[in-house]
Amino acid sequence: MAGNTSIAGATVTSRVLAIIGAFDERHRVLTLSELARRSGLPVATTHRLAAELVAGDALARRPDGRFVVGRLLWEAGLRAPVTGRLKQVAEPFLHDVYAATLATVHLAVRDGAQVLYVERMAGRASVPIVSTVGSRLPLHCTGVGKVLLAHAPDDIAAESMSNLVRITPHTITSSEVLARQLEDIRARGYATTSEEMSPGACSLAVPVIPVSDPTSVVAAIGVVVPTLKRDRNRLLAALQVAASGIGRQL
Repeated sequence: MAGNTSIAGATVTSRVLAIIGAFDERHRVLTLSELARRSGLPVATTHRLAAELVAGDALARRPDGRFVVGRLLWEAGLRAPVTGRLKQVAEPFLHDVYAATLATVHLAVRDGAQVLYVERMAGRASVPIVSTVGSRLPLHCTGVGKVLLAHAPDDIAAESMSNLVRITPHTITSSEVLARQLEDIRARGYATTSEEMSPGACSLAVPVIPVSDPTSVVAAIGVVVPTLKRDRNRLLAALQVAASGIGRQL
């Protein structure tokens, strides 16, 4: 959130951004009072600005009076660089991985000390998980997140290591254990998790490295399956082929 912009001197732009920033993965639908509270604005100001945003299609208002993100913001988000070229290039390869594995397939990038899910493909038989397109999760407890953390700058790694929140009983919360895992990821070129984010879900992920800059990891792709005790090599091969294809086109 943008903080308390109800103080004197706040610009109209900062107030509008505060309203937009009130929405996140856990707050997709908000009442007027919730929107005012999360944006730090007076209810009257929120009501006026929200009405203008609805008129411009930036927000939409449901029949019950609650607000959701509107068409204009959704379309603008699709054009953001993080989801633009990368998503366009990656989609055919992600489809190939899904067709070969029938697993949930993720494309993700690092956003600060979190993993941001850019694309997700899943079918009715896929493992139920918490990630959605646009959602953010901790780096230390997902396959794609561990790949990105293993190649993150030192300050991001330190921030993540100091905040190893336990999500499930299997989440790694020891910085020493995680540091060893990250070394292994850099050495072998892939990451795994076992029920560290969601019970009954294991993941396997690899980095996406553009051929134009072989020292840079720009994204990670991964699959989520019930177990890695079988088909690990087949899953890894599918991911590596896709990551290599994406890297060549980037």
